Amino acid sequence: MMLVTYLPRMLPLVFLSKLNIPPLLLCWLKYIPVAVLASLLAPELLISNNSLNISFNNALLLAAIPSFIVAFKTKNLFYTVFTGMGAVIILAKIIG
Repeated sequence: MMLVTYLPRMLPLVFLSKLNIPPLLLCWLKYIPVAVLASLLAPELLISNNSLNISFNNALLLAAIPSFIVAFKTKNLFYTVFTGMGAVIILAKIIG
């Protein structure tokens, strides 16, 4: 099992470390984590009960607002997660 999990991570690193990657490709690759995170978060924040929910009754969407602000201002993952969790707890109690 160690080889099954280690090889797919190690082999690209070994082969790509010897290549000269163009700066344009490196710049493009920097956006992949942001795009993946956005694609994971968007359905959770915007869809509830199999329908689009962009209203003040959506606690997750409302909790994302202070989380985004904290993430933008501090660039600290701990503060961002702590803010998001606190906002979800508080808004879930208020909204129900």
